Amino acid sequence: MTDRARDEQWMRVALAEAARAGADGEVPVGAALVVDGALVACACNRTLRDCDPTAHAEIVVLRKAATAVRNHRIGGVLYVTLEPCLMCMGALVQARIERVVFAAPDPKAGAAVSLYRVGEDVRLNHRFAVEPGPFGEESAGLLRDFFRERRAETA
Repeated sequence: MTDRARDEQWMRVALAEAARAGADGEVPVGAALVVDGALVACACNRTLRDCDPTAHAEIVVLRKAATAVRNHRIGGVLYVTLEPCLMCMGALVQARIERVVFAAPDPKAGAAVSLYRVGEDVRLNHRFAVEPGPFGEESAGLLRDFFRERRAETA
């Protein structure tokens, strides 16, 4: 399997999680964490459900993965449908993630490439690759549709 095909495979898992979040009334963001080629955990946004401002898909997947591998230093590759925010990028540094692949950029809050480049900051004790990945338009479409529906409900 090519690297591109592998990225598409795991991003599809993240997209399914994002769709699940949207169906539950959460902002549709999903994540999948892969270690040594195997899916360790997948999750979606749960901030409303959990009444927890830190329950972004990336944080939830890190919590699940850390439990699964029984270590807070997880490593692996994170696939996420939206460019991670500053909080999530900080957690990814702590988890020693090796690579982040995101579908849609986040020009208002993205800390991987849009506003900051946390993954490559030499002042931090861990750095990792960050790459735009497949299905950017699909992910952005989920977000656009979600917020369009929210605005229509409040109008």
